[in-house]
Amino acid sequence: MAGDGALRVGLDLIEIERVRSALERPRFRERCFTKAERDYCDSRANPAQSYAARFAGKEAVGKALGCGVHFTWVEIEIAGRPRPTVTLSGKTKAWAEKMGARQVDLSLTHSKGIAAAVAILSIEEEDAK
Repeated sequence: MAGDGALRVGLDLIEIERVRSALERPRFRERCFTKAERDYCDSRANPAQSYAARFAGKEAVGKALGCGVHFTWVEIEIAGRPRPTVTLSGKTKAWAEKMGARQVDLSLTHSKGIAAAVAILSIEEEDAK
């Protein structure tokens, strides 16, 4: 990460089976994931793993921002492969800009039963006070 600013970290773990069950509910995909995220996850051999990793990623980003996923799930989009990128929109983007967020780095992983994410947010030093 570039710059000499402050760092904020968010971490999240989620059980893949919990997400697999949620995927059976009407509208869960549309409420929590953008079309690009759904297209990617649905193309994978085990979609629930990919959905769970992105869900954990959204939670980790929200924690790093200090607001949780306070506004709406689709305002945090996680795309890209092999390195995931984070795109913020709407009120979440406005919140991040207000707090001086400059960059979000994200790492996603999963095992057979758990998905995890770590988000690192860089903040300009004068904004971190």
